Amino acid sequence: MHIHILGICGTFMGSLAVLAKELGHQVTGSDANVYPPMSTQLQAQGIELMQGYEAEHLIPNPDLVVIGNALSRGNPAVEYVLDRGLPYVSGPQWLADHVLQGRWVLGVAGTHGKTTTSSMLAWVLEDAGMMPGFLIGGVPQNFGVSARLGDSPFFVVEADEYDSAFFDKRSKFVHYRPRTAILNNLEFDHADIFPDLAAIERQFHHLVRTVPGEGLIIHPTGEAALERVIGMGCWTPVQTTGEGGDWQARLLAEDGSCFEVLFQGELQGTVDWPLTGRHNVANALATLAAARHVGILPGQAANALCRFKSVKRRMEKVAEVAGVTLYDDFAHHPTAIATTLDGLRKRVGTAPIIAVVEPRSNSMKLGAHREGLADSVRQADRAIWYAPPSLGWDLAGTVAGSPVPTRVCDSLEAIIAEVKQHATAGTQVVIMSNGGFGGLHGKLAEALS
Repeated sequence: MHIHILGICGTFMGSLAVLAKELGHQVTGSDANVYPPMSTQLQAQGIELMQGYEAEHLIPNPDLVVIGNALSRGNPAVEYVLDRGLPYVSGPQWLADHVLQGRWVLGVAGTHGKTTTSSMLAWVLEDAGMMPGFLIGGVPQNFGVSARLGDSPFFVVEADEYDSAFFDKRSKFVHYRPRTAILNNLEFDHADIFPDLAAIERQFHHLVRTVPGEGLIIHPTGEAALERVIGMGCWTPVQTTGEGGDWQARLLAEDGSCFEVLFQGELQGTVDWPLTGRHNVANALATLAAARHVGILPGQAANALCRFKSVKRRMEKVAEVAGVTLYDDFAHHPTAIATTLDGLRKRVGTAPIIAVVEPRSNSMKLGAHREGLADSVRQADRAIWYAPPSLGWDLAGTVAGSPVPTRVCDSLEAIIAEVKQHATAGTQVVIMSNGGFGGLHGKLAEALS
C-alpha cells in the first residue's frame, strides 16, 4: 500500500512513517518545514520527503493519506484529498488500528517529560530482553530511531494530549487504550486548542476512562490538576510517585545524578546516571513503577537506567568550542525552562550559564505563558530571547523584569554577537526551542571557533 503522510516531519508523524515502512508499506510524505533530527531519520529509512503541501505531491493518488494535526481546511493538499475523495485518517487512529491493536500498551502522558520518560521505559524493557515496540516524539540515543514495531506484545507510546486532526478534535491519547498509563504532570499548555486547564483535565479524564480495571495508573503526589482528574472517576489501581508516594527517591547527589529508589519504604536499588534535575528523578520513578507492572524487578530496572543515554535535543551537548559548552534543549514552556536550568545549575555549580530561548510553540506565539517567562531563567546568569517580527506580542516588555541580565534579539546574527560578547571559557550555553531555530546551534559553534 502507498501511504502519504501530510506533516511528516513532526515528531509524531515522522515516527508513524517509520512504523508504516517497517510494516512493508511504500511511504512518502510532505511538510512545510523539513529539518533534523526527523528529516535525517526519515531519509536514512529511505522515505521520500517533499517540501511544501502542493497537490501535485499526491499524484499519482496514494492508497491512503494520513493527515497530521498541524494541517487544516484551506491547505492545498487537504483540499485535494477532500475534493478527490481520497481515503484519509488521523495519525493516532492509524496507529491504534494498525500497530496497537491487541498489544499491551504503556502510555506516557503529561505536560512535561513525556519523551524522556517514554525513552527510559522503552530502554528498561529492552534491557530486560522484552524487545518492545515504541513510538516516541524524539530520538532516544539508546536506540537511534524514534519508533519501531518491536518483537513482543509490549508497546511504549508517548501519549500526547494535543488534538488528533482537523476532523477529530479528541486528544491523541484517547485512541491508544493503554494498560499501563503514566500521568507525569499537568499544566496549562496548547493554548491554540484548549481554552483553559479544565478543558485539558477533561481530556485526561477521557484517557483514564480507557485504562482497564486490571491495568495501572501512575502519577506523582502533589499535582492538584491530576488529583482533580482522578477525582472525576477512576476504575483502575493507582500508584503514586514522589514525596509521600508509593515510589520515592533518596537523593545521593543534589543535581539528581545519583539517587536511591524506594518502593513502599523498601530500598529497591540505586540509579547513578548522566542525567540531572529533579524532573528526571520523577521521570525515573514513574518508569520504574510502569516497568514493575510488566514484570521487571525494580532493582533490575534501576540498573538499566544507569545505562540510559537520554534523548536527542534533551540537554544534548552539541559542541564544545574554546571552552564554551553548547547544549540543545527542547524546553518551550516556563516550567520546562526553569527545571532544565535548575538541573544544569546544580551540576555546574558557579560556572556561567547563558540561556538562549525561542518562544516558538503555538502557546508561546499566542502569549499564553507570558507571566512565567521572566522568572523561568532565574538559574541562568544571562538570558537571550529571540523575538522575530512575526511574534505578535511584546516579548521585551514581558521579560523586562527578569532577575538576570536580559537581551531580546530579532535575528540570529544578533544572538550570536551577544553570546560571543559574554561567553568565556567555562560558560554553558543552553539553546532552547521546539524547532530548528534556523540552525543556530551550528552557526554559533562556528562563530565561537
